[in-house]
This record gives sequence, structure tokens and C-alpha cells, in this order.
Amino acid sequence: MAEECNHDCSSCGADCASRDNAGPKRAEHGKIKKVIGIVSGKGGVGKSSVTALLASAAAARGISTAVLDADVTGPSIPKMFGVHTAAMSDGKKILPAVTAEKGIKLISVNMMLRNEDDPVLWRGPVISGLVKQFWDEVEWGDTDLMFVDMPPGTGDVALTVFQSLPVDGIIVVTSPQQLVSMIVGKAVNMARMMNVPIIGIVENYSWFDCPSCGGRHYIFGKGGVEETAEKYSLPVLARIPFRPEYASMCDEGRAEYIDCPEAADALAAVQAAPIKR
Repeated sequence: MAEECNHDCSSCGADCASRDNAGPKRAEHGKIKKVIGIVSGKGGVGKSSVTALLASAAAARGISTAVLDADVTGPSIPKMFGVHTAAMSDGKKILPAVTAEKGIKLISVNMMLRNEDDPVLWRGPVISGLVKQFWDEVEWGDTDLMFVDMPPGTGDVALTVFQSLPVDGIIVVTSPQQLVSMIVGKAVNMARMMNVPIIGIVENYSWFDCPSCGGRHYIFGKGGVEETAEKYSLPVLARIPFRPEYASMCDEGRAEYIDCPEAADALAAVQAAPIKR
């Protein structure tokens, strides 16, 4: 423990004995069996769409699935799943939305705004408090697998999720460009500092299959994820190609109807990951 420790784990990134008692124990939310964070070191790599693909793949296999949208200032999960209703309450707990086809449970700040395009002009502590409220005060029921769609970077929300939720592991989403290696490293090193297991890396926008020439085009480059994975001793769980129909279906609110075999590959690693707490 640091000499100047104030016993407030929310303001500290150190891995010490005091952290053993920080955050909720699994028994407090025993109905949620496994919690997986989806992270990225920077924006623009399709982290939320990868979250949606993983959730849809899990639900398609009969796994009771939920998504906690922790990207409070840039929420996109409800729109991807066609949810435009406000969050409701049973008088004791907030009730998550449930998708029409596969019964995926969702909660997001967009379900609490008057208008979906209203900006969230809140400071970090308020945003972090809402994320904890989503965990503590939503009636998640019996849920086998929860994905937490986190904002890019290593700021307040990432700290809140790692310290307040019993995260069993994270998946780092990246894209093929060489410049993302350093950004991935920041997310990986933060998780290791916080003693959060890293399941592996998912590369998004890996290639494009041209319908005209039939060729495979690596429009954002090739090979970067292998170098990054080797540098940090992490497995590459999946390479998800750029498919325009995926983007169209997410825009139309039909993410749960997408059948992405590459997401199923990453899901297998998620299912195999041990429960941390």
C-alpha cells in the first residue's frame, strides 16, 4: 500500500491489499454470473458495434445476455438495438429494456433523456455515479453474461467500472492501423495495474471483401494486430471484417439480427474465461 494511501480506491490505480475489499462482491449481484468489459484506447474503432455483435452472438446461443452502456457521453447501444423508449421502474428498481427478438437486456443514459440527441453535459464524478447506479439499481434478474460497453480511453468511467463492478475480464477492441499499438498499450497497462484480467484483442475493420472484383482488401493496413498482441502477450480472439450490411443493420436498430461468425469466435473465449470473484 502506498505510504500516503487515503483508503479511497476510487482515486488510486495501485494494486494493493486494500483493493481486495474494494468494489461489490459477487454475492451482491449473484444473478449476474459473468461481467465482461469491452474497451478501447481510442475512439473510432467500432467498440460499441463489437459489443453489439458479441451480445447478439451470445443471445443467439441461448445465453441470457445484458449490455450496460457505460459510454455515457456517447451512448449508441439503444439505437443499435432499436430501443427508443424511456427507462421504467417497478417502484424499487430501474427496469432494463428488453430487445424484441433475443431478449437482450439493456440500460443506457439515452433511456433517461428527454430527447435522444440531448447532450450529456456532466462532469466525471456524476457520470461515474450513474454507471454505479446502473449496476446497483437496475433489476437485471437472472443474467448469464453482461457486457459493459465502456467509453474510449482510461478516464473516470474506466476506473469506476474496474473498481466498482466485479469485472471478470476485458476485451480490447482495436483497428489495423499501426498507430493504435500505443493506444492499445494504455488500455492494457491500465487493466493490468487494476488487476483486471485481459481476455484478448478483437481487431475490427480487418478487411473488406469487394463484391465487384471478389478480392479481399486490407483498406486500413494489415499485420498491426499481430505485432501488438505479441508485444503484450495477448491472444487475437477475432478479426471482424468491414461489412457494410453490419453498419446498415446497426443504423436501422437491427443489431440483434446480425449473424457474425467472427464474433462467435471471440464469444468462445469469453465463455472460457474464469469468473474472477
